[in-house]
Amino acid sequence: MTFRAAACRLVPLIAAVTLLGGLAACDTGFGGFSREVVQGYDLTPDGMAQIRPGQSQQLVVTVLGSPQLTNDFGGESAYYYVSTHATQMANGAQFIKSRTVLAVYFDKNKKVKDRAVYTLKDGRVFTIESRRTPSYGEDKTFIQSLMSSVMGTDQTAQAAPHL
Repeated sequence: MTFRAAACRLVPLIAAVTLLGGLAACDTGFGGFSREVVQGYDLTPDGMAQIRPGQSQQLVVTVLGSPQLTNDFGGESAYYYVSTHATQMANGAQFIKSRTVLAVYFDKNKKVKDRAVYTLKDGRVFTIESRRTPSYGEDKTFIQSLMSSVMGTDQTAQAAPHL
């Protein structure tokens, strides 16, 4: 066997090893197939324990930061801090492991009245209605607009029933 024939046999093997080495060097941050991510606030038990009745609204913001959601109703208000721990797969799929919602309720004097911690087991799953109510002036596609101008009539308008 000549040197040239041996080199021709090794070229595909060397190319495959080089390609695999290059792909292995690409770090997607997943360390394999998945990684743990925290979305929202990283609520710690120590941070939540620092919030006690009678504290000011400003102190709550100093300790926990600005809330994700606020609610003002009837002079009383609430701040909501949401923390979601999830596993994110390399293909983009995400699986929620835990979700914690810290709700801090304030009285009319902007002092902490109460606090509550909610988790995934406290939540309820509900379906969102996807039907749409048709109405006059509904957005039409370009083709629908073109056809109604060529035909001279509005194809989407419906006559009202006579009673």
